[in-house]
Amino acid sequence: MKSKSPEQPIIPHQEDALGLPLDREAIFSNHKGVYKKGIEKRQTRLLKKIAFLKNFLKEDERILLITTGCSPTSIWEQFLTGWIFIYLKRSLFVFTNKRIFHIPTKIFYSYRNSIAQILYPDCNSIQIKGRKLILEYENGKKDKFLYIARKEKKKIKALLPTISFEGSPSESQKRIHLCPRCTQELREGKYICANCHLDFKGKDEGKKISLIYPGGGYFYTRHPFLGIGDAIVETILLVLVIVSLIDAVKGVEGSGGELFAFAIVLVIEKAISVYHSNHFIKDYIPKEKDIQSIA
Repeated sequence: MKSKSPEQPIIPHQEDALGLPLDREAIFSNHKGVYKKGIEKRQTRLLKKIAFLKNFLKEDERILLITTGCSPTSIWEQFLTGWIFIYLKRSLFVFTNKRIFHIPTKIFYSYRNSIAQILYPDCNSIQIKGRKLILEYENGKKDKFLYIARKEKKKIKALLPTISFEGSPSESQKRIHLCPRCTQELREGKYICANCHLDFKGKDEGKKISLIYPGGGYFYTRHPFLGIGDAIVETILLVLVIVSLIDAVKGVEGSGGELFAFAIVLVIEKAISVYHSNHFIKDYIPKEKDIQSIA
């Protein structure tokens, strides 16, 4: 259930070299509130990854903590992708005095022009269990973020009781993506910003490209290494299907069974590609690669 935050003294804050407003006593201390040079170095390194965030922050908002982890990933997705999902789903999590920013990133935590927010008033509870960050929203839905960095796990546990959940919840009452150009909320399932009309990659186009081109879905969602691997596998399967078809026409014994088997495997491979493409698209990937903020 929601916890009421005790009255806290106003903590001095200032901007870092990137112009980001920091609660320096919170961000550079350990879970006991003791300043540590090593923590300052790590947090400063992560701050350099989120220089773009200053356009999203409100006037009285300040950063309390940054950590790394993975976006919500189902058991089925983990099974289909294997251990590589840890790299595909890498994210940064920025705790402020008003909300949590969830930022899906590239493999080395660089910005992909994808960002979501979780307002504290939208949450019924926020917990750390093991290396999972579990959020239960007022509407009953949950998000489970995986592999939260061990270095910040204790700090998050200490931080959560000090956060106020008071305030008016949003209409969505859940994690919602923001437009990387104008910073306004995006409508779920609508792949165009209603405010500035920035276009995002869509499921229909992703599905079409996945079905037509080997590895197309991965290239479309900007996962080139997966795209290359999938293209090789699909091309080999397609060649085997064609060879088996030619043999079947010639009446070669057993070729019909081979044709059926290779065709089924190719269909499954295509289905997995479409599934992954649809999932990546949920992170709202702009069609433009370079986005200039107008906030």
